[in-house]
Amino acid sequence: MTATALCPGWSHPVRAAVPPFTEAGLRRVLEKVQRWAPYVDGLLLEDVAAVLDDYTPTEHEGDEHAQRLRGHLRRLIDLAVVSTVAEQDEQVADLVERGRALRSEETPAEHRRAVGHIRRMAWTLDNLLERLVAHQCLTEAP
Repeated sequence: MTATALCPGWSHPVRAAVPPFTEAGLRRVLEKVQRWAPYVDGLLLEDVAAVLDDYTPTEHEGDEHAQRLRGHLRRLIDLAVVSTVAEQDEQVADLVERGRALRSEETPAEHRRAVGHIRRMAWTLDNLLERLVAHQCLTEAP
């Protein structure tokens, strides 16, 4: 079925829109998305371990670590919210809020404060990962 457009000067026929799924099809897609568990590779644990190790990162390394940890936090926070674990577990909800706050803060200019900030992000990540594994959002820690 085609219809002419109502725009002046447009005379090309246009097909009627056809939704890609039925209601049942959309429900199946939604269920699959809700069951989806992202692949969390070993880099998350490596990044956390590198920051929490006895070694203090240099200023340049600190900026790199901060960016990577922010990315990891974003992924785990999104998973906690989408899987509704943050609504079910108060500890996860607190970790999500702490993680959001830490992600939004800029890394302090002073090196010692920057290292402290990065380590707080790493501890939050580690705790959030542990809680998500306990809730089976992730099948096992990477």
